[in-house]
This record gives sequence, structure tokens and C-alpha cells, in this order.
Amino acid sequence: MNFLRSLDIPPVWLLSGLVVAWGQSTYWPMGLSFGPVWADLLGGLLVGGGVVLTALAVMEMRRHQTTIHPHHDSARLVQSGIFKRSRNPIYVADVMIFAGFILYWDAVLALPLVPVFLWILEKRFVIPEENRLRKTFRMDFARYCEKVRRWV
Repeated sequence: MNFLRSLDIPPVWLLSGLVVAWGQSTYWPMGLSFGPVWADLLGGLLVGGGVVLTALAVMEMRRHQTTIHPHHDSARLVQSGIFKRSRNPIYVADVMIFAGFILYWDAVLALPLVPVFLWILEKRFVIPEENRLRKTFRMDFARYCEKVRRWV
């Protein structure tokens, strides 16, 4: 059971979705296409932007010496850097990366997985994390929520 819990992290969910999207584009393309030029460009921009966003968020969390693991309690409430724009920049980045690869791979039928992935992130990670932050940081977290949106 601990092993399964250790696999319940956003990168595993992202990788699972990417495997499904790649499989769909490789084995069941169904003759559908986004169009090669703009889908590759937009897909690359989304993936690259997601990687940069993740790096910015991880650096800021490291600077404040708090965990990036979604099931661990945070030592500090990070409100600076990229966290001034979004309370969950790493999850935003995960969605960007997922959507970007779907576009890049031309996995048209996998596109509905993007909102499903977003829903999984929110239910499994965002809401429980925010509940822990609310308990730990009380008024500071309430003020932070008033200033910064959950996603973007």
C-alpha cells in the first residue's frame, strides 16, 4: 500500500496521460490532425513554457526551504516569485506540458484527457494541499488566496 501511495504523485499521472496520448497518436491516429506547422509550434511552446514554469516554481520553493512533494506538509507558505501569479504553478505547468505533447504528437483523440487530467490534479492534489496549508498557515493563507488565484 505504501508503494502505491508513493506512486500517487503528479509526475506519474502526467506520464500515464502522456503514454495514453502517445499511444493514441501512434497506433490509432484515425486520420485526424491539428495541422503540422501550428500544432508543432504551439505544442513546443507549451512544453517549453511548462518546463520553465516548473523550474521557476521549484527554485522558489527550494529558496524558501520547503517541500515540493504534494503529500508532505509545507514548512513555509511561498508567496514570492511565480507564486505571486498562481498558487499552483507546477500543476499549471503539468497541464501545459500535457497539452503541448498532445498537440505536438497530433493526438487529437487524446485532447479530452486535458480537462480530465486537470480534474485529477485538483481533486487528488490541489484541494488536499490547500486544506493542509489552510490549517497550518490560517490567516496568511486566507490573505494569499484573496490575492492570488488558484490556477492563473
